[in-house]
Amino acid sequence: MSTSGSSLSETCSLDSAYWRIVRHHGREFQDYSVEKIIYPVPVDEDEQDRLNRQHLVFRKIFDGRLIFPPVEDPKKILDCGYGSGAWAIEAAEKYPDAEIIAVDISPHLKPEETPNNLWCQVDDLNEPFNFKPEEFDFVHSRLVAPGIGKSRWTGYMKDCFKVLKAGGWLQMVEIYFNVQSDNGTLTEEHGLRRWSKTFLEVYEDKKDLRAPTRLQSMMEAAGFVEVQSRMMPLPLNGWSRDERDRDIGNLNCSNAKDLINAMALWPFTERLEMSLEQFYVLIARARSEIDDLNLRPYFPL
Repeated sequence: MSTSGSSLSETCSLDSAYWRIVRHHGREFQDYSVEKIIYPVPVDEDEQDRLNRQHLVFRKIFDGRLIFPPVEDPKKILDCGYGSGAWAIEAAEKYPDAEIIAVDISPHLKPEETPNNLWCQVDDLNEPFNFKPEEFDFVHSRLVAPGIGKSRWTGYMKDCFKVLKAGGWLQMVEIYFNVQSDNGTLTEEHGLRRWSKTFLEVYEDKKDLRAPTRLQSMMEAAGFVEVQSRMMPLPLNGWSRDERDRDIGNLNCSNAKDLINAMALWPFTERLEMSLEQFYVLIARARSEIDDLNLRPYFPL
């Protein structure tokens, strides 16, 4: 992990391997992530757009709150897995007196212009942190599960604990990609269920995609106290009768359709050797089910 204070260009100059691109079925991937099976998801403009739309979904579901715990006047914040930079940029703008350090394996999706108090670094969260102990007031970790090795979780939690000041907070948000139905109408025969089952199994030797269901126990094992955990449904369409949840589902619908394609394209076709035709038949079927209000589909969040 790069020490704090390095700029994006300075960090990337240490290893040009982070910048190399490889194409799979018309999408651009970071060669480093694909080769090491870290986070084999596209790093092109389409994915950047999807991540920004996904951030809007989270803003809606969290009522515009960037930070949940009672963090007053933070001076230094660490954002793990910054993606398109949407959360980090908004945090930097909301807390102009704070220093925001954001880390991701890929530099490709970060906007060219960012606030002056935001430093985006390129490095692998699977490696031990090199930040100083008790350096940060707040650590934000969102949707890192698909990029964390299964043997890394204990160390990752301990690293987050180590770099926090006394009284600091860790906030984690993860999706459990085991699609559910609010009324039980989804069966194993549905495309969405097949997508979920296949996605959870394709990385079983490398990743623990069920870790999002155990965040509280893992945080407590790392030494955190006052841990609160909440599971909420992330609707994939506007099936809810509740107006707020219906708005969230409608906002998330296009993101969900693009997510199941982006997350699965490389592992399904390369690791499972699914033909491209088979892949797109599955994606088309799952997308049509995302549009089906009667199925009431959601991801546990």
